[in-house]
Amino acid sequence: MITRIERRLLPVVLERIPQTPVLLLEGPRGVGKSTLLAEVASTIPAARLFDLDDPAVLTLAKQNLSLLTDEALPVLIDEYHAAEGTLQAIKARLNKGTHSGMFVLAGSASYDSLPAGTQALTGRIQRLPVMPLTQTEIDGTGNTFIARAFDGDIPHTADMASAARMDYVDRILRGGMPLALAQPNETARGRWFAGHVRQSLQRDAGQLRRLNRAAVLPKLFTRVVGQTAGLLNISKVGETLEVSRSTVTSYVELLESIFLIATLPAWGTTVASRSVEAPKVHVLDSGIGGHMLRLTRSKLERGDPSALTEYGHLVESFAVQEAIRQSTWMDDIITAGHWRTRDNVEVDLVLERHDGAVIGIEVKAGDQVPSKQLTGLRQLRDRLGESFIAGIAFHTGSRGYPVEDRIHALPLERLWT
Repeated sequence: MITRIERRLLPVVLERIPQTPVLLLEGPRGVGKSTLLAEVASTIPAARLFDLDDPAVLTLAKQNLSLLTDEALPVLIDEYHAAEGTLQAIKARLNKGTHSGMFVLAGSASYDSLPAGTQALTGRIQRLPVMPLTQTEIDGTGNTFIARAFDGDIPHTADMASAARMDYVDRILRGGMPLALAQPNETARGRWFAGHVRQSLQRDAGQLRRLNRAAVLPKLFTRVVGQTAGLLNISKVGETLEVSRSTVTSYVELLESIFLIATLPAWGTTVASRSVEAPKVHVLDSGIGGHMLRLTRSKLERGDPSALTEYGHLVESFAVQEAIRQSTWMDDIITAGHWRTRDNVEVDLVLERHDGAVIGIEVKAGDQVPSKQLTGLRQLRDRLGESFIAGIAFHTGSRGYPVEDRIHALPLERLWT
């Protein structure tokens, strides 16, 4: 039985619709975009909703897209990219007269990755990511940690964190995909993950691009997940699979286009000339990441060394995605990146508000944060001065405490409790 989980993104969507002619909701297949779109339709009585995953509707659209776009506005189109020419048809409709709130689209392929027409709506479209559910959405706690942190409100409480080590393991291996959450146990969830990955790599990837070496793609995805929370090393992946650098680069872009991975760009190359410019790579959903890495509760419970190493990287990807997703709910424009110097001083996640305010986040899989592991946050604070609002080192221990000027150590669960 699937329990309905209220998305924090719904009010954001309803707020954005009157601000742009076309609003695009994009994210992984099975993440709940269709449910979100149906909820939007239910709040706007005049809205017409068309699902291009429905064969009958897709056939109608392919015969004459104007039958959809000329409907009474607003028009909501799910999996809009399934019918070639949808964007051009929308552009033609906008050319007859443009105003806000005309179209809401949802798609499981990145707008930038579509083979044609991706510039058709330049200046008339806003994009809003719909990603796997956050822990605060799953728990229904209404946590707005990131927004509060930008206001300088860092919650230090005397209460011990309720999450123990295996509680974190369970959350991270469960991930945030709605249908995975609905599975009754770890084995059933593993079957769902396997089917989801298979469909994404065989169907969704194939629809976007002709795959000259289709058999390589699953192996490449596994290798890239193995680099999660690390600098993306294209050469290493190519060498292990014996494929060219250009093929690896193309397929990594494809994996990002179908929302299996996310690259986190380098931040602040103007802050320090010695900053590393390579992106980090993160698996988009920690549950899928754990499945691909063959991590299980039992392996982690008994302390399997190789599993613990991979789990440590997955903890970072999990926390980084949680923080970034919370930032998408904010009214402010937030950009995300990582910071690393050529001396290997780093900050896992840097969030910058449009006014220049910065939050730095470090993630540690242990139950404490040694002082030497705060070097990156200290250097970032000293370089930025007053623009540095807070540095937060998340850990899986039980206590939160202020470390020094604007630097804090907090249990990871503060992101959702």
